[in-house]
Amino acid sequence: MSAFTTMQTHPSYAELTCYLSKYPSSAGALFQTFNDITLAQKWTNIELVDLPDCQRAAVKGLRPSSDSGELPSTCVVLPCALAEPISTSYFGAAFTSLGERAPKEIYLAICAEDSSIVYYKISKGIVKPSI
Repeated sequence: MSAFTTMQTHPSYAELTCYLSKYPSSAGALFQTFNDITLAQKWTNIELVDLPDCQRAAVKGLRPSSDSGELPSTCVVLPCALAEPISTSYFGAAFTSLGERAPKEIYLAICAEDSSIVYYKISKGIVKPSI
């Protein structure tokens, strides 16, 4: 059974199918990120956001509160594969595609073939680190 056939039988496939077929080169990263955020990390109010300038969809949702007392916050996650080339112009295109609804930062989900995902917070412009 191929990875795509396995993907088609997964319960989340119906919700993702529009973007998986629209952006096949980023389908695996979107599928993997969406399932990690919804099933493992338990985000709520999930919606998919079309980012045509980036040739993919992003995942937007409400991240649960942390153990440190941080309140739940709405975040946008941009999935990509480990082997994909990315640049600062790529992130600029993501912020531009989000338009008025763009947050101060987005999360880049870098997905590896072994199903591991690493998340990086990417801010718009130069941001002074907190002390």
